[in-house]
Amino acid sequence: MMHLDATDKRTARTLSLSADLVVVGGGLSGTCCAITAARAGIKVIIVQDRPVLGGNASSEVRLWVLGATSHMGNNNRWAREGGVIDEILVENLYRNPDSNPLIFDTILLEKVVEEPNITLLLNTAIYEVEKEGPDTITKVIGFCSQNSSQYELAAPLFCDASGDGIVGFLSGAAFRMGAESSEEFGEKFAPSKEYGELLGHSLYFYSKDVGRPVRFVPPSFALKDITKIPRFKSFNAQDFGCRLWWVEYGGRLDTVHDTEAIKWELWKVIYGVWNHIKNSGQFPEAENLTLEWVGTIPGKRESRRFEGDYMLIQQDIVEQRSHQDSVAFGGWSIDLHPADGVFSEKPGCNQWHSKGIYGIPYRCYYSRNISNLFLAGRIISASHVAFGSTRVMATSAHGGQAVGMAAALCAKKGLQPRQLLEQSRMKELHTELQRIGQHIPGLNLQDELDLVRKAQVKASSELVLTELVEDDDPQPMEFATAQMLPVQAGKMPGVVIHPYTDVPTELEVELRICSRKGSHTPDVTLEKKVIPLQKGRNCVHLSFDAVISEPTYAFLMIGNNPEISLKMSSQRVTGLLSVFNSINPAVSNYGKQEPTEDIGVDAFEFWCPQRRPKGKNVAVKIEESLRSFGAENIRNGVQRPTNQPNAWVADFADPDPSLTLSWSEQQSIRRVELFFDTDYDHPSENVLMIHPEPVAPFCVQKYQLLDDQGRVVYEKRDNHQTRNTIHFDEPLTTSRLRLRVEHPSATSPAAVFEIRCYA
Repeated sequence: MMHLDATDKRTARTLSLSADLVVVGGGLSGTCCAITAARAGIKVIIVQDRPVLGGNASSEVRLWVLGATSHMGNNNRWAREGGVIDEILVENLYRNPDSNPLIFDTILLEKVVEEPNITLLLNTAIYEVEKEGPDTITKVIGFCSQNSSQYELAAPLFCDASGDGIVGFLSGAAFRMGAESSEEFGEKFAPSKEYGELLGHSLYFYSKDVGRPVRFVPPSFALKDITKIPRFKSFNAQDFGCRLWWVEYGGRLDTVHDTEAIKWELWKVIYGVWNHIKNSGQFPEAENLTLEWVGTIPGKRESRRFEGDYMLIQQDIVEQRSHQDSVAFGGWSIDLHPADGVFSEKPGCNQWHSKGIYGIPYRCYYSRNISNLFLAGRIISASHVAFGSTRVMATSAHGGQAVGMAAALCAKKGLQPRQLLEQSRMKELHTELQRIGQHIPGLNLQDELDLVRKAQVKASSELVLTELVEDDDPQPMEFATAQMLPVQAGKMPGVVIHPYTDVPTELEVELRICSRKGSHTPDVTLEKKVIPLQKGRNCVHLSFDAVISEPTYAFLMIGNNPEISLKMSSQRVTGLLSVFNSINPAVSNYGKQEPTEDIGVDAFEFWCPQRRPKGKNVAVKIEESLRSFGAENIRNGVQRPTNQPNAWVADFADPDPSLTLSWSEQQSIRRVELFFDTDYDHPSENVLMIHPEPVAPFCVQKYQLLDDQGRVVYEKRDNHQTRNTIHFDEPLTTSRLRLRVEHPSATSPAAVFEIRCYA
């Protein structure tokens, strides 16, 4: 029994904790930052003011995680973000292909609590900052309502990943809120006052069919007149969750301090919408539906943006400008919304895409005036226009990983964030990030510690692509179609295709490439051909005069003709894709981007893949064969397709595919890193989407490592992850290491992006 006498006042229990890095905010950016830093060997405290991790991706908000892949609706091929966020999304795909948001919660929590270097504080809100001098934070103070405890958290380094930037705000970090004028940075897409300077918040709901009629009596605060929403006719009984992203409000208000008022307005809308669906009589199919879930906290898009040593602007995105200190990349469209949100007469969004992915400089990820404060998530140093692209969660998480690794280097070396800009330190940061799978546009990993760099590499076979074998039935052309082929410098190889037609017609063919290295917008036409077709099966030999100047992807493009059918191929190969001039209204892709006025963006066509089980390759024969899948690719420093597949791919007919690394003398190997193909082109959305398979069809699931005596030193039989790290308890002493893999299937040959070995 406890008995305390009456007293004037009491203070909450106070716990003082310290670490190398304190991360405030447990959304995806903060979570990936904390995991990356902890795995790099430093002590981390991550503070989240909610009961679960994930922020807008959590079961509390239920927004799908997206980034540069943009629902496969843009020209950014193989653009899913790498590193920890890739690991999380691939794991979710494996465990949760039906996209249950509660399962995604558990995966995030598991990833954090499995790290011994992380202390996790949930339900803890930071409300005070202590400083030493004008530019150095020493401590943040928070309160946990669930255990009635105050926490004082001290560290030499802090990362603000809180969304609203509470640490930056309290510490006096320079920030902006609202939109810059077009004159400040020369951004032609800067919005007008009439359009609005802030994006609002959104709330979602889920419905469920209970198999019997369910009535709905709306609460008194529900919106009575649904016609106040100009797009009210868009509501239906089928859409739910974040497909209703456009149910948005608050862009005319203070999106920090007015959040509760914004939430109430969104609740009014949600319950008014549901009343409309249930009781208007216009939706008889909703008779058995009930509300299963309504969000209780709004998903925020925009509030404060903090100033770093560089501010990303529209031109960086559109022109894909190069930065020596790029540490992450983006690729979502520049996506601005009208400030009036759901009550606006304007479309719910205004999206403009770039021709490819763009790098984000390290200088955007720390405060320009608070010396030990990193920034991560949507608050990084970007103009309002550039923020329209960088704000999405996978891009934010990718940047968070860069911050986590930068913090680890700073902690180990006693440095402040800005000091990593020195050339040798930035090179070290790049190397450490690339080692964990962080793709940085234009950079190849040059790892001096990798023993594979001095090994002889030999493969049991290498795919020499001469044909993508035909399926049985020709498929009518729904869209103009293109087969992407990785070609080397020199004369374009000849290609044979077999179009079918019931009537004489013409086949239009173009050979295109992309004007920008590493991008995949086919905006340069090298040759055009018009070929007469006869009724039935045609054998068309396509020879080209074009000479390719450097290794790249060539687009063999077949113009849309409803009279023509093409045979497709079920063979799926790492680094090969078919793309289509199709539309995807969800990301403002209507086949071609055509700005009607000069807003500083490009006009170009969209050529996008289809989701499996669609999206088969075009059946073709290559007369000179393609030799882009050699064993040397495993040490070229790139872990995904870019201008080439960058993978070793075994021959389809190889019964025992393997790679052998040989050294002239014995090596002592403690760690092996393997990178497999989990299809970086697939977005792996975490909610709403139902995915066709839990493991990417290209991914090697079974493999062995054997030493120079032929002994199996490691075996994996159920792999589904991109990155596999093998630690040996005792160093493996050998002069040869053989990686033996199984083909994922009869139609997908085994492929490996990278092997690295460390002493």
